[in-house]
Amino acid sequence: MARANQPMVFVDLETTGATATVDRITEIGMVEVDEDGEVHQWSTLLNPQTPIPSFIQGLTGITDSMVADAPLFESVAEEVMARLHGRLFVAHNARFDYGFLKNEFKRLGLTFKAPVLCTVKLSRKLYPQHAKHSLDALIERHDLHMPARHRALADADVLRQFWQMLERDVAADVLDQAVSELTGRSSWPTHLDPALLDDLPEKHGVYLFYGDNDLPLYIGKANNLRQRILSHFSADHRLAKEMSLSQQVRRIDWIETPGEMGALLTEAKLIKRWQPIHNRRLRRSDELCTWRLLPFRHHDEEGLRPELAWARDLDWGRQDAVYGLFGSQRDALKTLRELAEDAQLCLATMGLEKVQTGRPCFGYQLKRCSGACVGEESLSAHTERLQRVLADWQVQVWPYGGPVAVKEGAAWHILDAWCYLGTARCEADVAHLLAQGRPTFDKDTYKILVSWLPKMVVEPLETQREALS
Repeated sequence: MARANQPMVFVDLETTGATATVDRITEIGMVEVDEDGEVHQWSTLLNPQTPIPSFIQGLTGITDSMVADAPLFESVAEEVMARLHGRLFVAHNARFDYGFLKNEFKRLGLTFKAPVLCTVKLSRKLYPQHAKHSLDALIERHDLHMPARHRALADADVLRQFWQMLERDVAADVLDQAVSELTGRSSWPTHLDPALLDDLPEKHGVYLFYGDNDLPLYIGKANNLRQRILSHFSADHRLAKEMSLSQQVRRIDWIETPGEMGALLTEAKLIKRWQPIHNRRLRRSDELCTWRLLPFRHHDEEGLRPELAWARDLDWGRQDAVYGLFGSQRDALKTLRELAEDAQLCLATMGLEKVQTGRPCFGYQLKRCSGACVGEESLSAHTERLQRVLADWQVQVWPYGGPVAVKEGAAWHILDAWCYLGTARCEADVAHLLAQGRPTFDKDTYKILVSWLPKMVVEPLETQREALS
């Protein structure tokens, strides 16, 4: 439950900087709320064993002289752990405070885990009409009392005031649901390591769900890995697919990408490689085929007719005048027949129906053919209409002279002939990707690139190899 009968601790830290693995804590403030609603406050300055930057001294008012005789974190670690134990950890931008405490405990060889609630995210969820959700914005918007901004205990108590306001003004079921969704604990499968919850990044990437072996059950992409992974389990009681996946998953891995385009490309690549049983939309089709128009003669006229071509026989991306990307011969034939009937094209003239010379096709008898089979329509006119009908299905030719680089974040996606070679972060990565050669043409990668490249800055590869050096 998210209500006041759940033990909670509102936490705020002051630190020497923003990086938990390098910077240290200078002050801890905690406001503990017991199951019966009783409140306990506790705070202490800490000696960070490193100078406090002057701009942080100006921001917090905590100086080097103030912490010179303060205890080290190791001296209060046992008491801090006891005060946090069994409570919902609540903080503003919670991953910052949680990360610092987790790293301080880790330096002492201790493991710290707790359910975490971020009041920034809680405010955004409950008050989406507001643009700002900083602590200063919450103080002003909700008229909260703040005696000493940027001191740990005062900031922690503001969070307690914010929670009290929510309990008063927000319906209990709405607040409970919001907290459950943001903490993700209520629906986290019991057979998965809860420590994963602390490690899930809030970045673009691709995630892999594994069962009892080393073959992925499901692969997905996310703009926020943490939120997307947790969403699978928050929905497992509503959707049969999610319920099945939740019961089978035993391990979760993920790959961070520089952005959404990289996540889409990596997802398509990995699904083709591993063929997860819970992925259907992007699974590989080994029968990829297309239509190409070839010259032929009919009634002493020259024209064009479609011929089925297989992926293995074409130089995809550099092949001109091919139409459609089909997963099977059956799909290709079905689509072409439907297009022909709608446009009153002649199936016999197109080679899709056999008739004796000079005899009308079946479509002509049903008034679905304009008569190319019996000479009522010239072959040139029929060819022109066929090309017009197929124009929307034409596979685009690769518009560049060779491999290109597309910058996304701090990395470069290396592409060639609608194929994704990989993502490079240095010149050595580029050389390695090019040495591997071009992968098999994939229609899903093609569709991603056709959609994304017009929105990106595309550079000839040689130009960007200099930037990567």
